[in-house]
Amino acid sequence: MAEFRTEHDSMGDVQVPADAYYSAQTQRAVENFPVSSWRLPPALIRAMGLVKFACAVANRDLGKLTGSGKNPLSEKQVDALLAAAKEVAEGRLADQFPIDVFQTGSGTSSNMNVNEVISNRAIEMTGGDRLAKEKPIHPNDHVNMGQSTNDTFPTAIHVAVAMEIKNRLLPALEQFQQQLADKARQWDQVIKIGRTHLMDATPLRLGQEFGGFARQLEQSVRRATLAQESVMELPVGGTAVGSGINTHPEFGRRVAEVLAKEADLPFLEAVNHFEANAQRDGLVQCHGELKTIATTLFNVANNIRWLGSGPRCGFSEIVLPERAPGSSIMPGKVNPVMCESLMQVAARVIGNDQTITLCGAGGGNFQLNIMMPVMGQTTLESIHLMANGVRAFIEFCMHGLQANEQACEAAVEQSLSMSTSLNPLIGYEKAAKLTKEAFASGKTIRQLCQEQKLLPEETLREALDPFRMTEPQP
Repeated sequence: MAEFRTEHDSMGDVQVPADAYYSAQTQRAVENFPVSSWRLPPALIRAMGLVKFACAVANRDLGKLTGSGKNPLSEKQVDALLAAAKEVAEGRLADQFPIDVFQTGSGTSSNMNVNEVISNRAIEMTGGDRLAKEKPIHPNDHVNMGQSTNDTFPTAIHVAVAMEIKNRLLPALEQFQQQLADKARQWDQVIKIGRTHLMDATPLRLGQEFGGFARQLEQSVRRATLAQESVMELPVGGTAVGSGINTHPEFGRRVAEVLAKEADLPFLEAVNHFEANAQRDGLVQCHGELKTIATTLFNVANNIRWLGSGPRCGFSEIVLPERAPGSSIMPGKVNPVMCESLMQVAARVIGNDQTITLCGAGGGNFQLNIMMPVMGQTTLESIHLMANGVRAFIEFCMHGLQANEQACEAAVEQSLSMSTSLNPLIGYEKAAKLTKEAFASGKTIRQLCQEQKLLPEETLREALDPFRMTEPQP
């Protein structure tokens, strides 16, 4: 049977698991919110630890922690507080954060969870008894000094999102863009038929098609950077309602500077703390950019899926690596599983944007948004899914992708759209009539032109040169 200890908060006694580093308020939240079994993302917990570290540095440097206020700390205790916060930031106490995502909308429960863990771990580091009723390094008075959940929790969300974009999503997108650009160069001489409205169109080069995909990913990198920039302003320093009550006037700026240094990102104090506390417009903008990236990923993966369809009754213009048997009943069938995986990732992210939009529009009432935990979890999920999905797609699809040059070139001569290049020579009406005749007879445009002697052979050869059709002509 599990053992418990008695902890106390302003509402009375609570039974807490005996070996837990958290205390009463965390346990109350665990009991109050048995909703999803989804905990806050590890990236957000780490960011909360980093925010607490930065706040402690600012309070130390401002003389607040060791000053003449209630229960001042010794330098040893301050060092322990900083070290404990760093442990949380490094993910070393990850099992001590059990609260469900669907909790109090400000994130107060999780903020106190972090405060309690840091408090008890810091007490332990100084040789004290972390289970004692009196807390010489107090979760509210010291760890949470100069702070409110209302400004530090959204600050942690911004920090976590920006760091995950920088460290995980951007490198994945940049690598994907490079892979597509490499394919574009490799396949620049491979002629294929174009398709518009899912119907035959004029020729282009396979390299040009993949160059278009590469440009989409280049734009996605730019959008990820914009997403990151949209969360650079930090609410910390606004405390409860944006007024900064119970904190030093320099606190927000100092915390932002520490976080900027630790994360190597240009964080800054919010221009207006009332806006920064009350609204999550920056996060809505951030996820809007993520949603646009997701639409690109869906589109590119879907196009690659179609181009690889077959192998005999589809386009089969590219050959996708074989990753797994594709059917439990059809022997030898292989499916474009990596494309399908990335498309599902994109669909989830696009759906997530609806959640973020509703939380941003309806959750920000007066001085506080009360849907922040799910906003943080959802945004970080989108980043996590896209970063991992793209990396898997690169490794298991892009690296082994091959051009089927024979299939690409075979369709070109058969295309009725070859008649397009004849417009300047014989006119649109005559070219259209020729196209219909070619379709009815099963002959190629070239064969009919030669039979009807519409143009000199050299002129016809030049006009129907598929490579020449892939670029503007003077």
